[in-house]
Amino acid sequence: MQSGYTCLRCLSGLRSVSSSSIRLQRSSPTLKRRWISSSLPRSPESSSREPNAFQKRASSSLGSQSQHVKNEPPESLIPGGRASTPPPKAPERVLLQPNNLFHSFSKSPSPEIRRRAAYIKQHAYCPHPNHQRTRIPTSHDLEARKTSGETGLAPAHVQYECPDCGIPVYCSEEHWADDYESHLEICDTLREINEDDHDLRSGRFFPEFEYPGPQIEEALVNMTNWDTFLYTRDFTAINDPRSLRQATRLLTYPVTIGSVLNELSPYNIRRGGRLTTEGLKSLSALRYTLHPPRSGAGMDIKGLRPSPPPARIFILGARAESSLPREVWIQLSHMFPLATFHLIFIGPESMTNRDSEFPLPERTPRNPFGAIVEDRLSHQMKISTYVEYYHTLHHAGLFHPYDPYFDCFVLFHPGLGHPASMHEWEDTLPQLLETKVPIICTGYTQWDMERDQKWVEEKVGGEVDLLMEAGENRFRSLRWDLNDLDPGDLSCGNWGIWAFRGKRYETTRRDVG
Repeated sequence: MQSGYTCLRCLSGLRSVSSSSIRLQRSSPTLKRRWISSSLPRSPESSSREPNAFQKRASSSLGSQSQHVKNEPPESLIPGGRASTPPPKAPERVLLQPNNLFHSFSKSPSPEIRRRAAYIKQHAYCPHPNHQRTRIPTSHDLEARKTSGETGLAPAHVQYECPDCGIPVYCSEEHWADDYESHLEICDTLREINEDDHDLRSGRFFPEFEYPGPQIEEALVNMTNWDTFLYTRDFTAINDPRSLRQATRLLTYPVTIGSVLNELSPYNIRRGGRLTTEGLKSLSALRYTLHPPRSGAGMDIKGLRPSPPPARIFILGARAESSLPREVWIQLSHMFPLATFHLIFIGPESMTNRDSEFPLPERTPRNPFGAIVEDRLSHQMKISTYVEYYHTLHHAGLFHPYDPYFDCFVLFHPGLGHPASMHEWEDTLPQLLETKVPIICTGYTQWDMERDQKWVEEKVGGEVDLLMEAGENRFRSLRWDLNDLDPGDLSCGNWGIWAFRGKRYETTRRDVG
């Protein structure tokens, strides 16, 4: 192995070399070629700088001892480093600046948004009242304005993009102008959706998606609203409203659960707190488990203590929430430093956006329903996914027995009263009420939430105890979403929240005289 070090005796011998041989070696083209071959590959840009680069490397490698380096064998010379290395080329990518986020969907720089615009134009219908109805209208639907008979215009797909919001909303410019007052009610929100979608694809760095680590037990979390929660959880300061909307779009799922189960929950039995007396009973049992007292446990033999089982949270009808980054769900465990969780996603669509995890595990006697188990996420959390209906698992007794101190059901936007999905819940609802554990439901809008609650009351009547009155969720997503099948239908993730459980009957003893 050759070394770049020369001893003093050899240096004295090198000094006796004639100056003519030194000049000859400096001007030798062979030396230049060997020098360049020991560094990066040649390029047209670097070839024009070869003489200057050689002199700079020869003079900057050892400073005042450069005359000694000239007489060493060419193979022992060391490349000069940053001065001789061409700057790396930055990867080319489309970067949208904050003041350049508005683009019409059909002319967007993002191919994904252009495909979405084509999908909207192919499936969404013009909401102008002169058209005939395409479906049975609901109470808050623009479809109710259309003529019910065959006297109106035939249904037409949306083709015209509003210049103010950039989203296809009407079939023609004439219908857009004629119905502009109605469109103006949602135009600003549609423009906000447009810019938020382009912001996600702008190529910028997203500091709002960096999450803090565990919470020390002495630092309590303030759950008054999003601002106090993010501050007391030591999130990076989010001063831009758009960045806050992007952050809450993901965090709304774990924080919504934590805001109900935490002992510092903003929902209580005071006036306006929305929690009922039965709700206080059920949630107090869960909070007793999630906030255990100090037991004196330690790392040594004397500190050994029995650990309670993890709290099981069954998320039924799971869809996109099952594919959230696991760092998002771990935020739930950080809100309860002394508790452990087992999240169980159940539903036929629970593997949405999780194509990398296919194929599913084989169904074996030890894993009869092909569950996907993630048990190395954290020492506080384990996640299991079942691509199956809950009533099938309930009949098999897979999760029996249920304990109101350790179990809880969560239904994110279940669509209990939606005409297209209510039949899927008819078998599941009686089984949920059998467990007598809390059932937390959310809704996209107030109307969606009230429709679900009305359907539950019609189906089971007096067999339900209301735990929390329906109302707006303090930790809803601040970002609005667009329905591609109806651009006029705007929704918000976890906008509202309410809770119920199967009715409990308390027996009393009566003496018969």
